[in-house]
Amino acid sequence: MNKQIYVNLPVKNLERSREFFSSLGYSFNAQFSNEQGACMVVSDHIYVMLLVESYFQTFTKKPVADSTKVTEVLTCLSCDSRAEVDELVAKALAAGGKAPNAPQDHGFMYAHGFEDLDGHIWELVYMTEAAAGNS
Repeated sequence: MNKQIYVNLPVKNLERSREFFSSLGYSFNAQFSNEQGACMVVSDHIYVMLLVESYFQTFTKKPVADSTKVTEVLTCLSCDSRAEVDELVAKALAAGGKAPNAPQDHGFMYAHGFEDLDGHIWELVYMTEAAAGNS
């Protein structure tokens, strides 16, 4: 069985978050979605559970971080090309996201990213096949 990852993120407005990520081209698994959370499909093995803050809080005794003020995690996704990196950032900005940093070109790796509506940071990277170990 392949390993899967489910990233759980608190969101202030579930419907706005669904619209934001839908505009980037992501789909949602209705079987694992309701009024408290939505299961965003990133790939066959990567999912993001967007959970309403009050529901997210039921999973931890620690306070939920205000990701517009502090950074708890950086979520990094690989892309198939530099163009895909730039396209996703452009879509995020058009949907109300922010670009916290300028693009970075290291020759073997190209990176850029965005903050979603709740301030969660999403880094996007494209690596050459040699750098990614696929050569």
